[in-house]
Amino acid sequence: MAKGAIAVTGTSRGIGAAIAAELKRRGFSVGCLSRAGGPPAGEDDDPAYHCAQCDVTDETSIREALQEVTTAAGGLIGVVNNAGLHKESKSSTLATAEFEELMATNATSVMTMCREAYPHLKAAGGGKIVNIGSFFDKIGVPRNLAYCASKAAVGAITRCLAVEWARDAITVLDVAPGYILTDINRDLMEDDKFRGWIESRSPLRRPGDTDEVARLVAALYSEDIPFLTGETIYIDGGQGMAI
Repeated sequence: MAKGAIAVTGTSRGIGAAIAAELKRRGFSVGCLSRAGGPPAGEDDDPAYHCAQCDVTDETSIREALQEVTTAAGGLIGVVNNAGLHKESKSSTLATAEFEELMATNATSVMTMCREAYPHLKAAGGGKIVNIGSFFDKIGVPRNLAYCASKAAVGAITRCLAVEWARDAITVLDVAPGYILTDINRDLMEDDKFRGWIESRSPLRRPGDTDEVARLVAALYSEDIPFLTGETIYIDGGQGMAI
């Protein structure tokens, strides 16, 4: 296994925490980037974790956090852009500031993190970037114009970087989850009305679990398939294609 860490953003809880824990379980060093700057929720301090405070909407914070992780781990071999924000608003009254906030957190931060990681990955002889998108990138969802637009941008960023950085042996992928049960949205997901709606729309009749997303992301690193790049991989229980 190459020396260096996989930097994961938004590791405090939810999908990010699960990804960090699964990567560690598979023997990777993990850079845990979050506003809190600590290990993932439910995890103890561990030598495999290199934690750094990071605000993904701040270019300086991103640059410094990546340098901190790279120095501590002896290199950088990958990035998982997981940190994100979700808000709902009627499109007819959507404030420009709210639209820009979601784009900054969900899309601009991905571009910035990738850009700042690029010299580290190139110095390592290549690496892998996994961006966490959403199946909302391909469907129309009321009250979610900003969120859908930001996640569609993640797919576009993924494709462009995959093509541009291929010669540097850097692969870029977009993992796009559907509805995933987390500690953040548990109340909504377990509400009887919403649960009934999910059961009526999803072929698997349930939301996904964070560990399912984490295992997919970790598998992409464990298997290391260089010819797989630029793609959006949906993990939504078939909901996005169901009629």
